[in-house]
Amino acid sequence: MIPRTSRIRCRRGYSLIGIMISIIIFLTALIGTSNFRYYSTLDAQKAAAKITASRIGLMLCENWRGIGGVETYDPATSLGSALTITASAGPDKPEDFTLLGSYTVSLNGANYYTTLSWKDVSTGLRALNIVVAWAQRPQGTSGLNDADEFFKLTTYTS
Repeated sequence: MIPRTSRIRCRRGYSLIGIMISIIIFLTALIGTSNFRYYSTLDAQKAAAKITASRIGLMLCENWRGIGGVETYDPATSLGSALTITASAGPDKPEDFTLLGSYTVSLNGANYYTTLSWKDVSTGLRALNIVVAWAQRPQGTSGLNDADEFFKLTTYTS
């Protein structure tokens, strides 16, 4: 006689497929969160570099305008105690402006390249132009050829 096998009982619990689906959902959420944190940090670093560049440009422009926009302005002597400024190559000046000088401003481990130029618009009115360029990389010193972001700032003085 053949013994009868016992009846297969259905047990409550988690199946392998359910566990695998849960793991896939968890890993997808984890990867998405990691990407979000990475790009948020990267965008914050880019914004900080842009804010620093704009502050440097505004400080140079206001300082130069404050002394009347003279052709002998030297930011290395005027602001040398607050910043590390050295004469060097800089971004191109606008075509119809006269070059005053190009400088490298080192701040927070990054280099910002500035070019100062001026133009007499009319009698008693002078336009002061500052171009600031910087590399949009997280940290480290870079050369002028690595600069991929820039902006121009123009103010007037009499």
